[in-house]
Amino acid sequence: MSPRFAAALRHLRTLRRDDSAVALIEFAYSLPFLMILGLGGVETANYSVTHMRVSALAVSLADNASRAKQEIVSGVPHMREYDVNEAFHAAELQSAGLDIDKNGRMILSSLETNSAGGQWIHWQRCYGDKVKYKSTYGKQGDGATGTSVKGMGPKDRMIAADSGFAVMFVEVYYDYTPLIFDRFIPDVPIHKTAAMYVRDDRDLSQIYNPSPAAPVNSCPA
Repeated sequence: MSPRFAAALRHLRTLRRDDSAVALIEFAYSLPFLMILGLGGVETANYSVTHMRVSALAVSLADNASRAKQEIVSGVPHMREYDVNEAFHAAELQSAGLDIDKNGRMILSSLETNSAGGQWIHWQRCYGDKVKYKSTYGKQGDGATGTSVKGMGPKDRMIAADSGFAVMFVEVYYDYTPLIFDRFIPDVPIHKTAAMYVRDDRDLSQIYNPSPAAPVNSCPA
């Protein structure tokens, strides 16, 4: 056996007995899985927080719309297109970082009662570039007559207005963009609802638009 071959064999035997880097090798094997778990946790947490923010946005819009009015001397306060637009703009500012105007759709409906005592979506306004999203629970004019419309919202949590009063019913759709892994997140929009009774007297006959007229954010049919 040549000296070089014998030296090579000794080196291989020494290398086989050397376990000083076993932990490092095991860590290298497990690192990809740890990264996937860690980054997946970040993605899931961000998705959950976005759900909470969209839900809070719906509640805030309903609350602001329920308070909005223009005081009238010796008359009942009016709801104006200007007030509706201000409620939408306030929600847009509150959702800074979500870009709700570009990535979502806000739908504000006035749920009232008709002359027969049935539920009636008297008017409806929309805001946001995602025009593909429409109200899940009805459009403007639904329930104008009769009693076929029972309210708005999921069947187990349906909202109905009392006679002579209005409920501001809000739906918010939001297209979530994953930070890292889109496979962790379902490919469906975030959809939240909220409702608030109008807090004070309000002229329910119409939405007013006095001069100078404000833009009307009507919803597509």
